[in-house]
Amino acid sequence: MTIKEVCSRFGISPDTLRYYERVGVIPQVYRTAGGIRDYNEDDIKWVETATCFRSAGMPIELLIEYVRLFREGDHTIQARCELLREARERIIAERRKFDDALEKMDYKIRVYEKAVETGRLEWDDENSCCCCNKPKE
Repeated sequence: MTIKEVCSRFGISPDTLRYYERVGVIPQVYRTAGGIRDYNEDDIKWVETATCFRSAGMPIELLIEYVRLFREGDHTIQARCELLREARERIIAERRKFDDALEKMDYKIRVYEKAVETGRLEWDDENSCCCCNKPKE
């Protein structure tokens, strides 16, 4: 598979894909006699993992470390597992932030939708600020 095809499949730029290879997020890709990258199924799996984890917010440094450990062999299985657990916890913490923001947004949308219907803007808590719903000081 060509670099163009891989980039199209995963929605990333050729520069990103080359960067992943250069820093070790994906293993070196086989090149034809003419020097053109030719991605095989194993390469595609690495690209898929990298793009998935990056889109979830995993730092590039953790991905690089994960691949390094993988290349060292099975004696690093525990270390890889711990690294993924750490990355998972970071992602969960980020998701909590998004969940909190969505909850706040959903509340405000409900209040505004009701205001559109009734012509009156009323917050659930009389002592809250109309913009952030925090108690007035």
